[in-house]
Amino acid sequence: MTSTSPLVGAARSQRPRESDWRLFLKLIPYARRHNRLLALTGVLLVPLAVAGAVQPILIGQAISLLRQEPSTFLLLKGKSLTTGINILAGLLLLTVAVRFSFQAVQGYLVQKIGQQITADIRTDLFHHVTSLAARFFDRTPVGQLITRLTSDVEALGDVFSTGAIGIVSDLLSIVVIAVTMFTIQWQLALMLVLMLLPVAGLILYFQYQYRKANYKAREELSALNSTLQENIVGVGVVQLFRRERFNAQLFRQINRRYIGEVDKTIFHDAAVSSTLEWIAFVAIAGVLGLGGFGVLQESLTFGTLSTFILFSQRLFDPLRQLAEKFTAIQAGFTAVERISGIMSQPVEIRDPEHPEALPPAQDEIPQGEIRFENVSFAYRGDDYILRDLSFTINPGEKVAIVGPTGAGKSSVIRLLCRLYETTHGRILVDGVDVRDLPQTELRRHIGVILQDGFLFAGDVKSNIALGETYPLAAIRAAAEQMNVASFIEQLPQGYDTPLRERGTNLSGGQKQLLAFARAAIRNPRVLVLDEATANLDVATEALIQDALEHLLVDRTAIIIAHRLSTIRKVDRIFVLNKGQLAESGSHDELLRQNGIYASLYRLQMLGQAV
Repeated sequence: MTSTSPLVGAARSQRPRESDWRLFLKLIPYARRHNRLLALTGVLLVPLAVAGAVQPILIGQAISLLRQEPSTFLLLKGKSLTTGINILAGLLLLTVAVRFSFQAVQGYLVQKIGQQITADIRTDLFHHVTSLAARFFDRTPVGQLITRLTSDVEALGDVFSTGAIGIVSDLLSIVVIAVTMFTIQWQLALMLVLMLLPVAGLILYFQYQYRKANYKAREELSALNSTLQENIVGVGVVQLFRRERFNAQLFRQINRRYIGEVDKTIFHDAAVSSTLEWIAFVAIAGVLGLGGFGVLQESLTFGTLSTFILFSQRLFDPLRQLAEKFTAIQAGFTAVERISGIMSQPVEIRDPEHPEALPPAQDEIPQGEIRFENVSFAYRGDDYILRDLSFTINPGEKVAIVGPTGAGKSSVIRLLCRLYETTHGRILVDGVDVRDLPQTELRRHIGVILQDGFLFAGDVKSNIALGETYPLAAIRAAAEQMNVASFIEQLPQGYDTPLRERGTNLSGGQKQLLAFARAAIRNPRVLVLDEATANLDVATEALIQDALEHLLVDRTAIIIAHRLSTIRKVDRIFVLNKGQLAESGSHDELLRQNGIYASLYRLQMLGQAV
């Protein structure tokens, strides 16, 4: 894993970057789902901006009134000092109340929209990821997917909750303040506005650098999570082979790379803040210098100068907040870029537009025929695992598939269940191409029991039903049919016994027993057993074998076995070698042929004898 993650990051870093605008457009459909809340939030921006621009004017007028300078407010004409101060204080209090109350409402709405959009994106991403073909998961570390679904989605949500709407608010505040300043004194206003241009250029430069550093930091975080997930899942192997110190050193190296990239993002973020602080002080100094000269020349009142000092602070406060929001948005755009890379992955296994259906069950017509016609398959490129494979399994026939490691046994099952698409050729179930069947129907009629049955967190009955609405009576009947009811009833709470993640509070054999009940309750036409009894003790295996004999009556069965002694009674045995059907026949027939099967069988018998 540690050797592949940097290659994945390098490949992605070479992919053409999309512009911020194109990335933002990808989020518009999610924002449209919340048009009313967005419209209400936008309406609140106007009184907020106006209140922020009026407050410095009120304070400046109060100073002019105290200094007996001519006032521009019609409300103050002919009013006494006390009355004028009371009027200005009341107006100032009103603007403060409007600003604080509207700001609180807007902040709540913005956060609510951000969280809703985050939830929508996470749901869509999860649905898309779980719809991808098994081929995608073969080449993608689980830790990277976890990073996309958690921290990347959270960063993307910040684009709305603290970014996009906040930027509109800050831009509107800057525009309202600038227009207000020009209506009062255009020279000072022009000086302050001109200072915004180099600041905007610096912000854009540092934000671009922040974006690049943040992208690399996210890639390193994916590698970090992948390493963490790999070591937690394989902690047993780590401890058995005393790899704690060595793996910790590998983790430390990736952690250092991640911290190094995070430090770069902190540097560029801090550079923006410090630049704005310096520019803000320069702006205040410029207002004092130019405005003070105007006061001395009596072309500017002291109240107006005070107003512009406050304006210089109010003008750069939104810009400072704008820079901080740009940082959140750049992190969000990095997340959009990474998430869109997952969302753009094609869903290879799709239901047909005009699906067919398997023939309905009829007693006089046996069902469960499987036919491979010139099937070739490669996981990547031209490295074929199966080559021009053809065979037919008749309805109700019991067939075992054997062969050396890497012969393609498991690939046959994966193609039959349509976890992968064939590269060439086709597979038919009861005369219907599996690509013309809805996936739900195909997998309902093909029951698979793997060597390592995976269990989800939940109770026993939900792990047997797996989301289907089977009544408890049907679940009990399936368990009794497979002779596993006694085991389940011995659990602390029977069918309601909670299971931990991956069923860690059960033994390997007990997990396998639940897998048998899970397959039996679906009453499949075809049953696939992939070393299904390998984890069972002798006594339990005998019970399962007895149940299987009843379950397999009038049902097609495909058995992948490594212990050849367990498949003597099957109707036919297919021997695969280098992706091709090398031999076919019964146990006795294959022994008489004295070929690959006979060699494998003698080797196993010799090993057992020794």
